[in-house]
Amino acid sequence: MAQPVRVAGGIPLLWPRVLLLGDSITQFSFQQGGWGAALADRLVRRCDVLNRGFSGYNTRWAKIILPRLVGNGDRGDSPAVVTIFFGANDSSLRDENPQQHVPLEEFSANLSCMVRYLRSVGVAESRVVLITPPPLCEAAWEQQCLAQGHSLNRRNSVAGEYARACVQVARSYGTDVLDLWALMQEDNQDFSVYLSDGLHLSPKGNDFVFSHLWPLVEKKLAALPLLLPYWKDVAAANPEWSLLGEGGPVSAAPSVGCPPAQAHAEERD
Repeated sequence: MAQPVRVAGGIPLLWPRVLLLGDSITQFSFQQGGWGAALADRLVRRCDVLNRGFSGYNTRWAKIILPRLVGNGDRGDSPAVVTIFFGANDSSLRDENPQQHVPLEEFSANLSCMVRYLRSVGVAESRVVLITPPPLCEAAWEQQCLAQGHSLNRRNSVAGEYARACVQVARSYGTDVLDLWALMQEDNQDFSVYLSDGLHLSPKGNDFVFSHLWPLVEKKLAALPLLLPYWKDVAAANPEWSLLGEGGPVSAAPSVGCPPAQAHAEERD
């Protein structure tokens, strides 16, 4: 069996992490042109952006799995920023969609619980961004529902109640909040252009989310440096000195313990 490659020296790099927690609107955010992909591109070499979106999930289920996603913070690697983006499923009408529906008061309690858990594992409220559900274009979403053989199972006015509850939780804990439901409907604009099917984001909607979310994230990560030197700053005659993060020239020992040629042949087998 081939042995793992081992670094001979240097300080281990701990990449900061941005955790995106949510439902399908987060899960789909790494698709081409998605708001999560745009975040990852903007933060390349500064942070790993982790997509933890789960299509169809609500806050009741997210609260249960959150400790499995973040851990207890013992290793000192708690996320630098966490976005919590739920409500589109919680706000489903109970009579039409009882499996995903979460009552409004429980929705608020679940968001509060997640913020408190994050604080307990080293993620301060100042590093959390709550995101409200976007508005619902009922006409377009009803077509999706009818195609699946059931009645309209969401209402824009109800999504607004959940959005306001999310904003209230953010105010209670001092977290940032991105109120998509309100912003996308400002000045009576046609918000349907931000939605692909009445519920999920269109390309224009993804751009909208990123443009409003980025300033909130950027201010939390402004002090993070570019990880590893710019290529022109690597000492060509002694790259180990530049790349291993040590205080002076390193010994002649190689930076990576490469297996012998015979081992490479065995790996190919």
